[in-house]
Amino acid sequence: MDRVASPWLIKRFIDSDAEFIFVPFGSDVKPPSGAIPFALPGVELGIHDADGSTFRKILRKYKIEDRALEILATIIDSGITHVFSQIERGYTDVAALKDPVGIGLDALSQGMMNISANDNDNIDKSLIFYDSLYAYCRLKVLESDKPEILNVPIPERWNVIKRELTATHMSDSSASGDPALYHRQVS
Repeated sequence: MDRVASPWLIKRFIDSDAEFIFVPFGSDVKPPSGAIPFALPGVELGIHDADGSTFRKILRKYKIEDRALEILATIIDSGITHVFSQIERGYTDVAALKDPVGIGLDALSQGMMNISANDNDNIDKSLIFYDSLYAYCRLKVLESDKPEILNVPIPERWNVIKRELTATHMSDSSASGDPALYHRQVS
């Protein structure tokens, strides 16, 4: 999950031209000059641990403050918890998850891995999925801020929500950053 969610976050909020180089698990490959490693043991933006998922570490490092991304980070955390619960115990205590949507995220992530040729293909195919999940998280923020929207009858509510989300997306300026910060630019 983090292996695709983190590149999505980077591409959408830090560096839209970022390129990713994947190394096989357990290999001792040095990153190219200018690249910033992530989701690897022992690096600043390392694998999920007591400090959180790689996704959450990226949010903190780059000071990205977005309530919808915080919700998405919680979904990712829950998905990771689900994966490890399945490995360690063979089941997941759904009630213990902060957001049960993480289970669905795990299912979709596993499916996407199985239909993708490689990691970069997985990222390319998954971008729209994470865009959609981010829109869902933005909807949750909107419903929290404007609960009266829930009283608008469907299908009119859908149009109101789309207008609101489009208006807030257009005015959101939190997605900025220096493109050279994250990954080596390939000429």
